[in-house]
Amino acid sequence: MVMKGKRGLIVGLANDKSIAYGIAKACHEQGAELAFTYLNDALKKRVEPLAQSFGSDKVYELDVSNEEHMQNIAGLIEKDFGKIDFLVHSVAFAPKEALSEPFMKTTKSAFAIAMDISVYSLIDLTNRLESVLSDDASILTLSYLGGPKYIVNYNVMGVAKAALESTVRYMAVELGKKGQRVNAISAGPIRTLAAAGIGDFKQILNWNEVNAPLKKNVTTEQVGNSAMYLLSDLSSGVTGEIHYVDSGYSIMGMAAAEQTEDGKTVLSWDARK
Repeated sequence: MVMKGKRGLIVGLANDKSIAYGIAKACHEQGAELAFTYLNDALKKRVEPLAQSFGSDKVYELDVSNEEHMQNIAGLIEKDFGKIDFLVHSVAFAPKEALSEPFMKTTKSAFAIAMDISVYSLIDLTNRLESVLSDDASILTLSYLGGPKYIVNYNVMGVAKAALESTVRYMAVELGKKGQRVNAISAGPIRTLAAAGIGDFKQILNWNEVNAPLKKNVTTEQVGNSAMYLLSDLSSGVTGEIHYVDSGYSIMGMAAAEQTEDGKTVLSWDARK
């Protein structure tokens, strides 16, 4: 098995519909030993059973904005694992009003929160875990097309994802000197708890399905398998990359076109109607 003997921490698992779950499942199936974090007591009730389903009892409370939690996480990992070989950062947050109101109405505090939780937490967490990350550790975070391009209703999270992708590149250079790798997966839209906060998300799903080259949306299993590759030694020569797992949607410069029965060329969206 590709991940046999590997140990890793997955930060941000919420439920069995989340991308983090798909990543955990793929890594577990390839032999990895896993540890998980939960944000608060409400989520602890969800995360513990999921961890058990992967044969793990290593579940830690971790709110990345809580200094005590951040100070303790490395010690907990060292006690249970000694060292870990990979880290999955599946953490993002913006206040509700920053997603529902126009981008230009974003408040300074909402902007700061989005950047702190969604971006700086990757830097901070990696620094806190420095002593327990193996010399060839692989670090993975999650992005979205709304970072490099405009996506309706994504607002301040788009700016945060753009910053996150840049962070991946800068971290890759500095950590590469130690032999450690940093990458991101930019997944297509998936019905997750996080996606529920984005307005008109159903329309985004439909649009992607119609216009992606593969004519379908991706699944958490597909994203999980790609993540497993980036976390494993199979990708030992890959770092600083933003890997798209979106049925090819990100390559499109305009809506796909189709031929109608009378020979006319129409946009796929119009043809579907």
